[in-house]
Amino acid sequence: MGITVQNITGSRAVVIWPRSAGCSDSFYSIMYHPNWSSHLAPTSRKSFQREERVPSTRSSFVVENLSPLTSYVVCVTCQSANPSGDQCRLFRTPPRDPAAAGGAKRELALGVWVTGGVLLLVTAAVLLYGCLHLLWKRR
Repeated sequence: MGITVQNITGSRAVVIWPRSAGCSDSFYSIMYHPNWSSHLAPTSRKSFQREERVPSTRSSFVVENLSPLTSYVVCVTCQSANPSGDQCRLFRTPPRDPAAAGGAKRELALGVWVTGGVLLLVTAAVLLYGCLHLLWKRR
């Protein structure tokens, strides 16, 4: 069938397939689930974790809520048919999304700056208190 999986991140992937003339005025079923076995074999629709229906006018679908470092099998069939081997693809998600990793680094940097700022303010307050206390004792 010519299914491809592109733009794979730790949490999503884009599934693309060629339009089928036999699927006009109907829908495609996109079925996917984690593939814990190392082989890709035709399977029944009931064994899939998720199944989405997409109008036959479309030829792509974004699979979301995936887990990082996980192999998945995705199948695209016309209507609700059981998939065959040529209608399925195996893909693996990377460790995590680069955008999420960048967000975590920014949060860490912000935490370091806030902590440093609070410590600086506390140190300045203690020094100011000490100086004012000495001045007050001299009078």
